[in-house]
This record gives sequence, C-alpha cells and structure tokens, in this order.
Amino acid sequence: MSKELKKPEEWFKQATYDIETAEAMFKTGRYIYTVFMCHLSVEKALKGLYTKYLKQTPTKTHNLLYLIEKIKLEASEELYDFIFRLNRASVPTRYPDDLERMKKEYSRKITEDVLKKSKETLKWLKTRL
Repeated sequence: MSKELKKPEEWFKQATYDIETAEAMFKTGRYIYTVFMCHLSVEKALKGLYTKYLKQTPTKTHNLLYLIEKIKLEASEELYDFIFRLNRASVPTRYPDDLERMKKEYSRKITEDVLKKSKETLKWLKTRL
C-alpha cells in the first residue's frame, strides 16, 4: 500500500503553526526552543517546496542546505547566509551538550533576530509556492 504524497499546502500549514509556536516560546523566554521551532518551520516550508517541485516525499533530513540544493532554490546571499546559520543550530538546539551555555548563546536579542529572519524567510518561501 503506497502512502499518499503530503500536499505542499499541508507542509506550509505546519510551517506556519511551527513559527507561531516559536513566537509563543519567545514570549515565555524559551529561546533555545524558539530557535528550534524556527528551524523546524523553515524545514517544513522547504519540504513543501520539495514536494511541489519534485513531486515526491522529501528525504528524511533536517539539513536545510540539502533541501535548498535539491529543489534548486535560488536565494539571495543574505537569505542563504541566514539559512546556513539556522541550519547549524539544528542539532545543538535539539540536543544541547551544555544547557547553560546554550541559554547564554541564545540571548533574547540573538533569538529575536533569528525569529524575525525566520518569519521573513518563511514569507519568502511562501511566494515560491
């Protein structure tokens, strides 16, 4: 029995839900989870585009750069640099080696910037849908 392909719109619906969760985490000072949810939101949006352009279920990966490459998405240098930075935050925010160090690394100011840029990235990715 073959599994039905998830619609790109469903991926984007989940990406929107995740960025809203990131905002909620930010409001409560859970900055590590804010960054984690930002990554997840952008990841799901990219998987939505992967589904749209390649007509197949996305590879099980959390690597944003891999997804961009697979769908041949042309992003500005600034956007690509941000996604590169967000991509590097994936594993450490999921499985911090040192919670206190991570809490210091993702200050309110840094996290606010990640959230803002993630929302801008998500908005830009939606224009590619």
